[in-house]
Amino acid sequence: MTTMTRPPLYVRRPFLAGLIRQLPLLAVLVAVGVGLLMVTFEHWRKGLVVVGVALVGGAVLRLLLPVRRVGFLAVRSRWVDVVLLAGTGLALAVIALAIPAA
Repeated sequence: MTTMTRPPLYVRRPFLAGLIRQLPLLAVLVAVGVGLLMVTFEHWRKGLVVVGVALVGGAVLRLLLPVRRVGFLAVRSRWVDVVLLAGTGLALAVIALAIPAA
């Protein structure tokens, strides 16, 4: 009796495999969208902190996930992506929190 192995998902359903690969980027974009929506509705400080935390979360995802799972979060080398995402996210959150409330 022969055992048949199923081909990998990217062979069976390439579109679905491509969507799954982009889930980390989608999560970051949704969180940034929520933060910008909060800014739109006059909760600018909380909204910018949400955007900053989303960018730091993107840095963590880029750091921990392998290249084949991270999708378009991988733009440059791993460390450049992590430093830029985390640095921008932290700077945005710190600046938003440092501005005195009127």
